[in-house]
Amino acid sequence: MKKKIALLLLIVSAAFLILYGPDQLIRYRTKQKLYNTIEEIPHNKVGLLLGTSKYATTGQVNLYYQYRIDAAVSLYNQQKIDYILISGDNGLIEYNEPRTIRNDLIKAGIPSDCIVLDYAGFRTWDSIIRAKKVFGETKFTVISQQFQNERAIFIGARNQMDLIGFNAKDVSKSYGAKTLFREKFARVNLIFDIIINKQPKYLGNTIVIE
Repeated sequence: MKKKIALLLLIVSAAFLILYGPDQLIRYRTKQKLYNTIEEIPHNKVGLLLGTSKYATTGQVNLYYQYRIDAAVSLYNQQKIDYILISGDNGLIEYNEPRTIRNDLIKAGIPSDCIVLDYAGFRTWDSIIRAKKVFGETKFTVISQQFQNERAIFIGARNQMDLIGFNAKDVSKSYGAKTLFREKFARVNLIFDIIINKQPKYLGNTIVIE
């Protein structure tokens, strides 16, 4: 009986370390690179806006989406970024995150010639690595909610990039419960991506942002 209890405790402890070890490491390594206010954040030429679906499963506008749009517009209007690189999923003909976001940014007053699209940002990992290898950017501002900014900045640091994050307004705990739960596993997966030096699904020719 004692051996079974000891084994159970060992399994629980290992699971805890696997789930929460990467989470705490990423939080600690990125906390000095995050900004919540326009006044404090320094200027970068490019802001990388990480895509998400415009609509939630309820059919209403996804708050993660809306708050990221608001954050990107604020950064541009306050001259904290000069260009917005939109990186999102375009895996299906009828689903195009970058194009949808671009249209809403233009409606909000962002000039179209200041918007660049990355259609192969299927994961945060892909978005960050492609920003370097395809768009030639190693120093820029990531625009998303804090949890994703932390992961993005950590990826950048591991790939010799100097990134900061502007935290878009967050959602309520009840609204974002599932997303935050999945984030724990995404951070575990990130460690494996780093270990195996995973490459993006697609790369391509270099695109200069200017």
